[in-house]
Amino acid sequence: MTDQTAAPLFADLALIQRIIPHRYPFLLVDKVRDIIPNKSCVGIKNVTFNEPQFQGHFPDMPIFPGVMIIEAMAQTSGILVGLSMDLVDKNAKVFFMGVDAVKFRRKVVPGDVMELHVTALRGGGRVWKFEGRAMVDGELACEAQFTAMFDLPKA
Repeated sequence: MTDQTAAPLFADLALIQRIIPHRYPFLLVDKVRDIIPNKSCVGIKNVTFNEPQFQGHFPDMPIFPGVMIIEAMAQTSGILVGLSMDLVDKNAKVFFMGVDAVKFRRKVVPGDVMELHVTALRGGGRVWKFEGRAMVDGELACEAQFTAMFDLPKA
């Protein structure tokens, strides 16, 4: 028998939008898979040429901005925390507190599928620390550690 209260192992776009407040054009995660509550998950971002940032970054050589890669990892982390702490439909907010050890290893361009691997290093309450890796075709595109504070709903 399956535990109906367990967090799902997969989050589609509809569930993602019930967890984090981001919307187009700033929602940067299309789905999340391999969810292990309180530990890790993998977000998926399909990078497409029709996204607004490519009009200016850069017109002759579209490159997905590095800060948006970090934001996509952070949104993936927010989804992990939302599922881990039962925050679906609770209007919780998340705020960056710090970003450390960022390294960019390859360009991310339209047509790429970014896999956003995030692991919780510390968490369980309002403040969580994560390690993130953005991968494209098995290659590391970006790595970072980041800390976030969750504005949890009042009981």
